[in-house]
Amino acid sequence: QVQLVESGGGLVQAGGSLRLSCAASGISLRIDTMAWYRQAPEKQRELVATISSGGSTNYADSVKGRFTISRDNVKNTAYLQMNSLKPEDTAVYYCKYRSWWGQGTQVTVSS
Repeated sequence: QVQLVESGGGLVQAGGSLRLSCAASGISLRIDTMAWYRQAPEKQRELVATISSGGSTNYADSVKGRFTISRDNVKNTAYLQMNSLKPEDTAVYYCKYRSWWGQGTQVTVSS
């Protein structure tokens, strides 16, 4: 059974940092592209960042230069390092791998 379990969300002041984790079981994250999405209240879910099996990364323009996606193949865990956080980054963040989604973790950035 495949499971993606996120952690690391919380409340932080603007300008602060958080690191989200997505621990996988039942499947290896090194095989395919891993993605982080987010969904703010009353908004559509949006793609934030991806990392390919080869390690290539892509980011939404809104987070470029502030967020970093990475993957630890030994721990079978993906990460999203978020720096210089802004109130508009407030959302539920989800990791996605192939057809599987994590349960989401809330990130709230206060001004």
